[in-house]
Amino acid sequence: MARIPFFSPDSMTAEQERVYRAVVDGPRGTVVGPLRAALHRPELADRWQRFGEILRYGTTLPARLTELAIVVTARRWNSQLEWHIHAESALRAGLNQAVLDAIRTGAQPAFDDAEEADIYEFTRQLQQTGNVGEDVYQRVMCRWGNVGIVELGAVIGYYTLVSMTLNVHQISLPANVPPPLEPVPHPNEPGEALSTLPRCMFVV
Repeated sequence: MARIPFFSPDSMTAEQERVYRAVVDGPRGTVVGPLRAALHRPELADRWQRFGEILRYGTTLPARLTELAIVVTARRWNSQLEWHIHAESALRAGLNQAVLDAIRTGAQPAFDDAEEADIYEFTRQLQQTGNVGEDVYQRVMCRWGNVGIVELGAVIGYYTLVSMTLNVHQISLPANVPPPLEPVPHPNEPGEALSTLPRCMFVV
């Protein structure tokens, strides 16, 4: 059960209902996850949903790469609902099931697509170190330009916010959906609450 109460349409203020309608009438089609908590501050929820809509549906990056960055972020933060939603979206966008399974279990993912390998490594490094190595940065920059690399950083940052919000308010999975993620701790840091992300392998 969530730590924070949620609103139903018949219990919302006029401003909350306006934001709610904007979400359900948009590409999401429903209010799920962190927006249910954000509705306690409608102005925040409104900006949040518009920001998230751009980053999920309106970047210059292909959907499979955006969804890859999101599931890596979800794995890092052990964000169950984020993984549940976006693993399905990643598959629909064309990401390989074996790659998703490896990320979910904490195994080393093997990519045969250089674009995907670079997006994974960019996201992994940013999540684990707070920065990205020059070689990966330049490969992503050369492929996607200034706009794409700014969008990628924003996607990772936004879904980190989503993960933190889901975790801190204990926003749960749908009924009868088992948690898809187990923590993958670093062997030398047994108290680490976030999961370790292994380097990927690129298979030519």
